[in-house]
Amino acid sequence: MIESAERQTMITHTLVNALESLMKADPAAFRMRFRKMASDPYAFYRGSASIFYADMENLEDKWADERTARVWIQGDLHAGNFGTYMSSEGTLAFDVNDFDEAYIGHFSWDLRRFLTSLALLCWQKALPEQSIRGLANTYLQAYLDQVKGYAGDGQADFALGLSNTKGSIHAVLQAARSARRIGLLKSLTTIEDHERRFSEDHSTRRLNEEEFSRVSAAFEEYLKTIPQHDRYQRPVFFRVKDIIGKNGFGIGSAGLPAYNILIEGFDEAQENDIILSMKQANVAAPSRIVTEGRVRDYFTHDAQRAVISQRSLQTNTDPYLGYTTIGGTAFVVTELSPYQRDLSWEELTEPEQIEPVLEVLGRATAKIHCSTDEDSDHDLVSFQTEAAILKVVQGKEEEFINDLIDSCTEHAADVRRDHALFVEAFRENKIEGVPAT
Repeated sequence: MIESAERQTMITHTLVNALESLMKADPAAFRMRFRKMASDPYAFYRGSASIFYADMENLEDKWADERTARVWIQGDLHAGNFGTYMSSEGTLAFDVNDFDEAYIGHFSWDLRRFLTSLALLCWQKALPEQSIRGLANTYLQAYLDQVKGYAGDGQADFALGLSNTKGSIHAVLQAARSARRIGLLKSLTTIEDHERRFSEDHSTRRLNEEEFSRVSAAFEEYLKTIPQHDRYQRPVFFRVKDIIGKNGFGIGSAGLPAYNILIEGFDEAQENDIILSMKQANVAAPSRIVTEGRVRDYFTHDAQRAVISQRSLQTNTDPYLGYTTIGGTAFVVTELSPYQRDLSWEELTEPEQIEPVLEVLGRATAKIHCSTDEDSDHDLVSFQTEAAILKVVQGKEEEFINDLIDSCTEHAADVRRDHALFVEAFRENKIEGVPAT
C-alpha cells in the first residue's frame, strides 16, 4: 500500500511539474485531457511521456555509450505517431508524423517507448504474451535489418509511399490520396461577401484587434524561417485572409494555445486557399533528463527545436514548416493538411494482420535514427548513427532484442498499474491544479 501511495504521488507530481504553466493558463483543458487519459492504459501512456522519461532516468541502459546515448530521437514514439503527409516534392509519404518531443537522447528510448505502447495495445486486444513478444521481435528485427542496410549501401532514398507499400499502410496512403483540399476548406471555413473566412464553433474564438495584430506580426516573422521561401514568388501567396483562435488538439496538446491562419495560396481562386496552424511549442519530455549543456544551448526555444528536429528526422518535410514567437512564447507553424492520415489500429486485431505493419514501422524507425547524423545540416550528431548502433549490438543482437522485449513487457504491466493509480488520484481530486468537477 505504501509503495502504491508513493508511486501515485510520483505520477501526479511528475505530471504537474511537466504541465504546470499550461495547467495554470487553462485548468479546464487539462481536466478534459486527463479525462481522455483516464479512458484506458494506452491513452494514459500517450499523455504521460514525462513519466516515461522519469523512469528512463533511473534505468541502467546497457545499450547507451558515448555515441548511442546522443542520437536524434523522435522522443514520443508510440503506435499512434505514424501516418501520412504530403512531402515538399509533392509525393504522399508514410512516416513518423509527430515531432513535438524530438530531442537528443538514447536510441533505445524510442524503441522502448514504442514497444511499451505496442504491448499495451496488444493487451487491450487480448493477445497472449507469446504473441506480443513475437510481434515485438518482428519490429526490432526489421529495425536492425534497416540499420544494417544504411551501414551497407546507405539507402539514403528510403521512403514509404504508394509505390512500395501494401496492406494497411497502402490503404491509409490511398485514403490520404482521396482527400481534397476543398473538403478541408468547406469543413472549417465559409464564404461571406465573396471572401472566405473561418467558421466559428465551440473550438474557436475570434481575436480582438490587438491580438490579431500580434499574431499577424508573428506570422511575418515566421516567413523568415521557411528555408525555401523564395519558391513562393507570387505576391498573393502568403496574404492573410483570416485568423482565428483554436483550442489545443489531441491528448498531448490540450491546453496549448493555437491559431489557424487562412492564406491566399497560389492564386485568388477560393478553392486554393491554404490553412496554417500556429501552435505553442511544448518542452520536449526527453530534455528533462538530458543535461548536456551543448544540446540545451543549441536551441533558441522549443519551437525552433521542434522544427530543426522535424527537418532532420523527416525526409522532404512540410514546405510550410517554420516557427515564430508571440510575446516571448514560441510557436510552431505547419500546414493544416487534408493529406494527413494516422495509421488506425482499430481493425488490426490478429497477429498476422499486425506483423507486416510492424515490419514497416521498424524500418521507418531506423530511417529517422540513421538519417540525422554527420550528413545532416547540423552538427549535434557528428557521427554515423548506424555504425554506432551496430557497434553496441554487434554479437549481441539476440541479447539486445530479448532485453528490450523483457523490459518493455514489464513496463507495460507497470503502466497498467500506473493508470489505475492515476484514475484514482484524478477521481479523488489529488492532482494539484486540476479543478474538481
